Amino acid sequence: MVGVVVRLCVAKLGMMKPCTLVKPVAATLVAGRNLTQQNIVPSLPVPPLKQTCELYLSFLEPIVEAEELKQTEILVEEFLKAGGVGERLQRGLERKASNTENWLTDDYVKFEYLDRRKPVVVYSNHGMVLPHMNFRNKQEQIRFAAEIISGCLNVKTMVDNDTLPVEYMGGKPLCMKQYERVLSSCRIPGPKTDTLVFHAKTSNAPKHISVVHNCQFFVLDVYNSDGTLLTVDQLYVQLERICKASPQTTTEPVGILTTQNRDVWSRTYSSLIQDETNKESLSAIERSIFTVCLDRANRQEPDKMRHSAILQILHGGGSQCNSGNRWFDKGLQLIIGEDGTCGANGSHSAADGTACMGLGDHTVPKMTQSHTEPLPLPLPQKLHFKITPEIKKDIEDAKQMARDLNLRVTVFEHFGKNYLKAHKISPDAFVQMALQLAYYRMYQQCCSTFEPASLRMFKLGRVAGIHSNSKASAAFVKAFDDPNIKNSVKVDLLDKAVKAHKWYTHMAINGQAIEGHLLGLRMQTGEENISMPELFTDSSFTKAFNYQISTSQVISKSSSLPCVGPETPDIYDVCYSVLSDRISLIVSRFEPPNTCKEKNAECLIEAMVDALLDMRTMLELQEAV
Repeated sequence: MVGVVVRLCVAKLGMMKPCTLVKPVAATLVAGRNLTQQNIVPSLPVPPLKQTCELYLSFLEPIVEAEELKQTEILVEEFLKAGGVGERLQRGLERKASNTENWLTDDYVKFEYLDRRKPVVVYSNHGMVLPHMNFRNKQEQIRFAAEIISGCLNVKTMVDNDTLPVEYMGGKPLCMKQYERVLSSCRIPGPKTDTLVFHAKTSNAPKHISVVHNCQFFVLDVYNSDGTLLTVDQLYVQLERICKASPQTTTEPVGILTTQNRDVWSRTYSSLIQDETNKESLSAIERSIFTVCLDRANRQEPDKMRHSAILQILHGGGSQCNSGNRWFDKGLQLIIGEDGTCGANGSHSAADGTACMGLGDHTVPKMTQSHTEPLPLPLPQKLHFKITPEIKKDIEDAKQMARDLNLRVTVFEHFGKNYLKAHKISPDAFVQMALQLAYYRMYQQCCSTFEPASLRMFKLGRVAGIHSNSKASAAFVKAFDDPNIKNSVKVDLLDKAVKAHKWYTHMAINGQAIEGHLLGLRMQTGEENISMPELFTDSSFTKAFNYQISTSQVISKSSSLPCVGPETPDIYDVCYSVLSDRISLIVSRFEPPNTCKEKNAECLIEAMVDALLDMRTMLELQEAV
């Protein structure tokens, strides 16, 4: 069936060229350029209902039992009946699309992030690790912090003035709105669902950042009275003042409360804001352009520095380290450690990791060193909190939260993008097939796998899900270790699997992904006051979208390393970067002490390395024929 669907969809979408990575292009910095380009970015289309249902069945085939698939086929047939519930929901979704800039994004953000009650730390927030810095003393840490703050504020000026270079994909401009949402934004905890607040475009837009040092928060105004940004030297003086005003951790680490389960944090938040001092302090943090975390050193052995750096960026290293030196609800936190660990942590609800990485790529070139005589400045304002015994208990509970996150990092140095392109193979698809092979070797079964595709070709677009598992990928991994199958056949199966992955990537980027469409139809039942169709309560539906592996690839021009954690306790998260001559691999998974040692993160990363090498051998054997 999928072959027919592929041919039909390719015919319908023939004018669109397959795209993979988002590549910025040079742009002249002309005021209003962003705004002008934004107006020609199209709205997200609603995919054809029959196309989505047929694709859904094809992706289920390798991961569910035959009887389950038969039952789902019956449900799909019922859903697609003329004049039935499927058509009614589709019409409703099309009406919604005609009246909104993006029919999916609000539902996606609510369903994927704001309604989730797990902590944002590791489960949701994303990180970016900068190349390690060798600070010789506290002053060098502060100087670098001043430079990176200055660089980020200069990028903010470009965002505010609509002069940030527009990014393109396949010759088409991308939506740039996520860059606005990273800055001056914050997630606010609620009892059942959270909310997002954005202050950048308000009449009283914030002029300050929040700085946290030794778990104490400060407001730092970053504009002079004449409206100009503080220079690097001025920022250095102010940061030095903050550090001198907070030489030790002498107050309760209020920031660690943001690591809690969202319902728990919501209750504590409600208690905090009953006091006017607390309410004003929280408002100052929430309204700030971004938060700067000046971390204490967390010395590690040289061979563990990268591993430690990722954990520092993802969750702060625990209550004994820097987890209290954070405000994880902020849209953006810049992290500068005394030990040279630097990076950023961002709220996934506000924007995707690619926006955070892009902001970093724009920031690094804007970092400058100035040597001017600083003018007198007012002292940064220290924020105060009144801690009741109940809130103190909540802080102590937050400190006890176990983080059974097993994380493994390796740099595969045998080959990279150049080798794969020389063989005319998509680097991303090749790594995804290696991951499918690695998982199959460990578990002797195929699994549902998620890879994000940018929807920024459309107004307010976030991400769509690429399903790396397909009938073609299943055929490849099942044949690979079979000694009775010729090598040439295996190469052909890999070629078909790679083409299937590239084709669906193309579909997803062009707004034809199935998961977002099914989510939209499912959410539309509430709008139409319709009982939930069995299609969405079927066991196959759960298996399709409860991924065993969640993956992401982000390429940084500033040599930054992207990092995210698993969204649920029982899945692997695989983050990778395919560079010219190597592949960076990060695998993480929550693993309590009783986790099977043969099924941990280390095993998967080792299996991935073996799969990459074995697949290269397969290609070279074919070349030698």
